[in-house]
Amino acid sequence: MTKALMLLAVFLPIAAAWFIYPLRRRDREYRNLYIRIIPGIELAIALLLALLPRGTASLPEVCGLGLHFATGSFQSMLAVIAAFLWMMTALPCREYFEAYTNSNRFYFYWLLTLGALMGVFLAADLFTLFVFFEMMSFTSWVWVAWPETPKALDAAKTYLAVAVFGGMVLLVGLFVLQHLLGTLRFTEMAALAKILPEEKRDQLLIGGICCLVGFGAKAGMFPLHIWLPKAHPVAPAPASALLSGILTKSGVFGILVVARYLLWNDVRWNETVLLLGTITMVLGAVLALFSIDLKRTLACSSMSQIGFILLGVAMQGYLGEENALAAWGTVLHMLNHSLIKLVLFVAAGVIYLGNHHQLDLNVIRGYGRNKPFLKTVFFIGAASIAGIPGFSGYVSKTLLHESIVEYIHELLQSGENALPFEVVEWLFLISGGLTLAYMTKLFICIFVEQRPAGASAGVQEYLSPATRVALTLGATAMGVLGLTPGLTMEPIARWAGIFLWAGEGHAVHYFALVNLKGALVSIAIGIGIYAMVVCTALRRRKGSEVVYPDLWPEKLDLETLLYRPVLRALSFLGALCARIVASVGDFIVFLGEKLLFLRAPGIFVPKRTENFGAYEKKPRRLLITEAFSFDLLLAGGGLLFLLVYILFA
Repeated sequence: MTKALMLLAVFLPIAAAWFIYPLRRRDREYRNLYIRIIPGIELAIALLLALLPRGTASLPEVCGLGLHFATGSFQSMLAVIAAFLWMMTALPCREYFEAYTNSNRFYFYWLLTLGALMGVFLAADLFTLFVFFEMMSFTSWVWVAWPETPKALDAAKTYLAVAVFGGMVLLVGLFVLQHLLGTLRFTEMAALAKILPEEKRDQLLIGGICCLVGFGAKAGMFPLHIWLPKAHPVAPAPASALLSGILTKSGVFGILVVARYLLWNDVRWNETVLLLGTITMVLGAVLALFSIDLKRTLACSSMSQIGFILLGVAMQGYLGEENALAAWGTVLHMLNHSLIKLVLFVAAGVIYLGNHHQLDLNVIRGYGRNKPFLKTVFFIGAASIAGIPGFSGYVSKTLLHESIVEYIHELLQSGENALPFEVVEWLFLISGGLTLAYMTKLFICIFVEQRPAGASAGVQEYLSPATRVALTLGATAMGVLGLTPGLTMEPIARWAGIFLWAGEGHAVHYFALVNLKGALVSIAIGIGIYAMVVCTALRRRKGSEVVYPDLWPEKLDLETLLYRPVLRALSFLGALCARIVASVGDFIVFLGEKLLFLRAPGIFVPKRTENFGAYEKKPRRLLITEAFSFDLLLAGGGLLFLLVYILFA
């Protein structure tokens, strides 16, 4: 039964997607009901898989190596979260897409992505994970391009470019691991990695770093985060909730597999993940603070929260057998972030529709003043992500913070230098303060301040019953989890931690002063940042009006500042090398022609026809200098060539 349920969870949405168009042609209401029923069935299947004993399933010979699936613990938890988020985001879709005529395409790829994501979370080996991971990347790309506006198409190009580059690098990593270990099955890899000879540890690390790049690209990890602030503002709100809430977790899941089953005790790996996680955590929070677009702020916030999670991944490696707090914090923050972004992005969709498709804070300012329900659910999401005690985000952030403090104590007791981790702890607290500052900025702007001059106050009936249900369930879950961590969150963490080989751990008194101290420090930092930075520089008064200036320099965009110039330079060098090689042939032809007619009379001129090449004038800008995704595809091809050379040289 478990095997059948696993295969159904993966392939039911993929098969169901093909009925979207026939149902729409018959009646739009049939289709609208259909897209709510399928995620509901998926949620029921995922819950059954979570309750049943661990099982496996295989489709041998498919894609050459076969597809292998497994369920239980952390994987089942992620499957339940994915199905729940799909069902919740299906509820407001009817109202959100009511004015659009091309929503069939979105729903078609929306269901395909659900099946692909289930394949990722239920994968039993890295090859199966890779197959569905790549499928998910390309099907979700349509979400970003769906509006077909210039901004959406530009963001879709960046999303596709990062997906292609990340996928190619990930494939290189899998080649290396397969060559070293002879298998990509999770459990078998772990045993073989332990007995790998010391001289091959560097190759294992190279394979792991390639996987980190590939999975980190989807997770929104620095420096491959460039798609995230672009994609979320242009994608439909239901898609943004899924991109941020659960698709980024597919990348984190892959990183966790590599970290826990291959490179658990490798110091260089832990240092790399810790460094990139810390940069991602701080940079995302800073970008969110400066943003004046609601969905862009939430997107940058997601980047920052992924940094918190990656920090937890690194701390698991540092703590070794005593990794329980870090593992629990990682698992629970993945759960909490999914619920938080469900509520915040669905609320952002309501605000977007109520302000004539505007997200600029200067336009939507004051929209929620007379909307107590929207104000309440948004406050719960904001308080949870800011780590306010009593809300679910506080619990997971406390566990992550305590894991850092625990390791600092270990270092001090053994007489080692703890300064780097003390710096990381302070950056953790400062990032928490930045989170509070930018969420306070959003809340006050939308729900406290007055509407701009001439703007309508908005109608009272601004929410459909289905949207209200989605927001209520998400906000209620955060409140219940936050108030009863010992009864709800700890059992979930212990169960999911089995997959991560978490230790026994110890009881945590979340509301004791020693644990509240970290949250209070972050809150104090957040209040200070809001008072000294937001109120003085990022929020200004012009007469009776409040204005939010956009102070972040466009030139600091990493894609424009670094990636595109580097790719243009590589394209130029490649074209130059190709021209030099081609010139060798031209020179040989020229030399042969001179030698052949060396003694010929001077009046003899060889006949020339169109067969000897008439070349049209080259366009001013070649395709290779315009297509970012094609450039990265060539770069991936170069990496594959390098891998073949390394393996067989």
